[in-house]
Amino acid sequence: MKNFASMQPSDIREMIRRNELVRPTAGMASGFAQANLAILKKEDAFDFLLFAQRNPKSCPILDVTEPGSPIPQMMAPNGDIRTDIPKYRIYKHGELTEEVTDITSYWEDDMVGFLIGCSFTFEHALLNNGISVRHIEEDCNVPMYMTNIPCAKAGKFHGMTVASMRPIPQKDVVRATQVTSRFPAVHGAPIHIGNPAALGIKDIARPDFGDAVTIKDGEVPVFWACGVTPQAVAMATKPALMITHAPGHMFITDVRDEKLGVM
Repeated sequence: MKNFASMQPSDIREMIRRNELVRPTAGMASGFAQANLAILKKEDAFDFLLFAQRNPKSCPILDVTEPGSPIPQMMAPNGDIRTDIPKYRIYKHGELTEEVTDITSYWEDDMVGFLIGCSFTFEHALLNNGISVRHIEEDCNVPMYMTNIPCAKAGKFHGMTVASMRPIPQKDVVRATQVTSRFPAVHGAPIHIGNPAALGIKDIARPDFGDAVTIKDGEVPVFWACGVTPQAVAMATKPALMITHAPGHMFITDVRDEKLGVM
């Protein structure tokens, strides 16, 4: 079995491009930033860019492609957002219509791609601080939940924030907050610690996206804003077309995660 954590981003992207790797990307290319994806027609791109600017916790923008170009020049100039993500979702008028491993056939000359910071990026820093990451331990997808936190509206776009959750030992919660606060470009500090009901989550064992993970005695559920938020927004605002990554299936960039950190 390959050690995906030690592989280079370009090698993993090549495997994904050849459909040899269709699985969540947490823990892969350790030390390199990962990104969520949203693709829209040019007519909707400005409203979405404004939405992201007003909601930087959920939608921190890492890169925006030129209209018609699938190449994220700043984050991976040899990458291709049409082929280099393990699994994509197609939303038409707010309805999830299909999951595919390649969107070349959907690509149009007026499409704009947005790479959005992903919390998988700061997991390397958590691990380096001796804080385990449960979904990596259990080899599954991170649990993600619809919350009762409204996003700031922009143009046609509105909706509720999605949050990812990681169980953290009580003694490590402050350190986990400090560590992740250094990475505002990939969601930064937690948005909530503890009681899931305060976020409108009825059952922590039944995430809206991803997989449930074990929460052990002495651990606290800690929630971060999540780049799946645009998918909740697509369902709420019903643009004619939005293409996204499937939750947990990210674009792995060539940029070192520490370059996105602040002191």
